[in-house]
Amino acid sequence: MPQNDTGTLADRIAAAGNLSDRLLSGIEATVTLGALVGGTALGGRATELCGRSVLIRTRDQLTSALALIELDGVARRVVLCPPDVAWEHLPFVVEAAAVDAMVSDRDLPPDADIPGVRCLVRCSPTIVPANCGCGAGLATEWILLTSGTTGQPKLVLHTLASLAGAIGPAGDSPSPEVWSTFYDIRRYGGLRIFLRALLSGASLVMSSTEGCMTDFLIRAAAYGVTHISGTPSHWRRALMSPAARRLAPQYVRLSGEIADQAILDQLHSFYPQAGIVHAFASTEAGVAFEVTDGLAGFPASLIGRGSAVEMKVEDSSLRIRSTLVADRYLAGHARPLTDPDGFVDTGDIVELRDGRYYFAGRRDGVINVGGLKVNPEEVEAVINRHPQVRMSLVRARKNPVTGALVVADVMLSTAPANLNGHAGKLEQEILQLCRGALPRHKVPAAIRFVGDLPIAATGKLVRQPCTMSS
Repeated sequence: MPQNDTGTLADRIAAAGNLSDRLLSGIEATVTLGALVGGTALGGRATELCGRSVLIRTRDQLTSALALIELDGVARRVVLCPPDVAWEHLPFVVEAAAVDAMVSDRDLPPDADIPGVRCLVRCSPTIVPANCGCGAGLATEWILLTSGTTGQPKLVLHTLASLAGAIGPAGDSPSPEVWSTFYDIRRYGGLRIFLRALLSGASLVMSSTEGCMTDFLIRAAAYGVTHISGTPSHWRRALMSPAARRLAPQYVRLSGEIADQAILDQLHSFYPQAGIVHAFASTEAGVAFEVTDGLAGFPASLIGRGSAVEMKVEDSSLRIRSTLVADRYLAGHARPLTDPDGFVDTGDIVELRDGRYYFAGRRDGVINVGGLKVNPEEVEAVINRHPQVRMSLVRARKNPVTGALVVADVMLSTAPANLNGHAGKLEQEILQLCRGALPRHKVPAAIRFVGDLPIAATGKLVRQPCTMSS
């Protein structure tokens, strides 16, 4: 088995220093990083997992984090399972990743037999002293799950090097950084923040799939969070909560969805003291770039550079090659992860305007209106400019003449019930905004005001296929 020559995750966390002053905080418990030195969250049973392929499936993010720290360099492979992966898909994941052990923070139901899993180890946020290492020093493979088109997850193989690449050592900040994220650390976006915090000498406050947005913001503020990240949809939701005013971040980061100018401007206004950054990353391609100038899109000068990350645009799609790209898909995925030249086709469509590339949407999300293409995200970016709009979701509605029409669900800053008869006027204002910025076929045929919009576990808007419903 390959040996880890760059140091395990635990080694690198220790090298960042100040362990006694740094925290990992979940919704139910908080652990100091100093307690992890010579301690175990696995009840001293890590040696039983030496050289195994281990599925980490826990209810709480904190226990997943502790298991990762303890098992990197010990397990041959760790499979990080998000909580929303259906039980019915676990046999596929187990077989594809050759899983033979499982870490959980709860007892499994008596009838929850998983073929191939011969060892179950409990993980707890209660750290007890133990000689937990087996001295394996393996180059552990990290397997991340990402959504597939059939509902069955895709398994993407990373290493600590590809996940933690470009994360520098602790800086010389006069006060310790405290990171937080709306993301779940069991997905790529949250895992990168987890690694960025712990490897750069900071603490981390984790969110919860079970708590509400307001409770999380209050908890983050109580810990003095200085750096916080999420999707644009996360941030639109957060800014609706009065508890968002309790935060005073120095750094606000957006990724995972298109950051349009409206949400960037709102965050600049809401947190004038903070640096507002939006980044492009994906589970397969890794982190490609960060934009710090407060503008949507990214400078065309980033295309073609040949240092750590190289990007090109082919058939209007952004393609990325770098040391942060995942190694491969597991389970014989139908499409190779990279092309013969090592580039990942992200499937994100970009358009060049005045020396700057703007994201138009996903190639697989295009609406066909009478043979003309419409990217829903492009229309949403225009709708979101209206000062009374918090967020919007553009979708297709089947039409017997054109095949599809563009319609929009719009969530306002105030509840639709409070429009006091002004819904018609507001609808016309939004449509006029669209007519002034978009070709005719992209202008919504109908606007529907809604009280909420569905957000997936990934923090992104839930986009449905074309439907006859209104």
